[in-house]
Amino acid sequence: MFVLLLLLLLLVCSTPGVRPCLQCDPNVIKMFEKYFLTLTFSDYIRNAFYEFIPVAFKRKTSLDNQFIDYTTLYRASTEYQHRFKDLQDTPSNDPEMTRLRSLMRAGTAILTKHLEKMDLCPNKCGLLIRTVIDCTSCTFVTHTCPTGQKDCGETQLVEEEGDQAVLDCFLPWHQLVLGKPEYHYSWAPAVLEKTKLEMSDFKEFLVTRDSALVLNQLDVRESGTYQCLLKDTTGTVLYKVTWVLSVTALPTKVPKPVKPFILPDMPYVHHKWRDALEPVLYAVIACCLAASLGLSVLIVMLKRQKAKTLKEGNLWRNL
Repeated sequence: MFVLLLLLLLLVCSTPGVRPCLQCDPNVIKMFEKYFLTLTFSDYIRNAFYEFIPVAFKRKTSLDNQFIDYTTLYRASTEYQHRFKDLQDTPSNDPEMTRLRSLMRAGTAILTKHLEKMDLCPNKCGLLIRTVIDCTSCTFVTHTCPTGQKDCGETQLVEEEGDQAVLDCFLPWHQLVLGKPEYHYSWAPAVLEKTKLEMSDFKEFLVTRDSALVLNQLDVRESGTYQCLLKDTTGTVLYKVTWVLSVTALPTKVPKPVKPFILPDMPYVHHKWRDALEPVLYAVIACCLAASLGLSVLIVMLKRQKAKTLKEGNLWRNL
C-alpha cells in the first residue's frame, strides 16, 4: 500500500504546473469514482486521490492560479470529461498507473489552456469585486481586483441642437461585479465655468440598471458635464466615467419674401377677319334681343286674352 501511494505521489509531483481546480467540479469527482471501481487497487488509488493529490496540488499551485471563475471551470471540466471518456475507451495494454498518469496529464493540459485564457481581473480601471472559486478549498470566495484608479476617463461630445447624444457607461467586466450594481447619472451645467468640478456641483437625475442613456432633442441649455458612477449595493463607487457635452445652436434662418404671382399680359394680335365680323355679330345680337322682346309681349297678350275669355264664360253660366 505504501509503495502504491508513494508512486502516485511521485506521479503527481512529477507533473509540472498541476492545479487542483478540476477536483472542485462534482462531475469530475464522480467520473474518477467510477473509474476507480475498474482498477484492481481502487481503494489505494481513491485514498491517494483524496488525500495525497490535493496536498501535492497545493504545493505546486502558485498564487496566480489559486482562483478560477465558474465559467472557466465549467468549460475545462466539460472538455476534460469528453477527453477522459475518449482515453478510457481507447484500447491499451498500459499498466493502470501509466493509464492514470495519462488521464492526469490530459486534465492538466486542458485546465492550463483554459486558465491561460481566463482573465481574473479584466478591469483596467475601476474596482472589481467578484465571486470566484478557491482551487485549494473548492469554496466560493470574494476576490477584489483593485486598479487604484476609479476615474476611467473623459470624453468630449459636440452635438447640434435638436440631435441626440448617447452616454454609454458599460464595460464588459461590469457583468462580473458581485450583486446587482446600479448606474448613477449626474449632471453639472456648463454655466458653472469651473476648471475643476467638485462632487457637490453634480446633480443626480437618474439611477438605473441600464448602462446606456440617450438624450433626445438636445437643447443648448443641456450643455455641461455628465457623469456616470457604477455603485454596488453598499454604495461603493466601482467605476466612474465623464462626458463633456457641448450643444451648438442652429443658425437663425431669415424667411425669404414671397413674391406675388402676376399673370403675364397676353399679347394683342390683330386679325382682319375679326373687324369684318364685328358688325354682323352686333346685328345678330340686336335681332335676338328684338325677337326675345317680341316673344315676351306676345306671351303676355295671350295670357290676358285667355283670362278675359274665361271671365266671360263664367258670366254666361251664372245667367
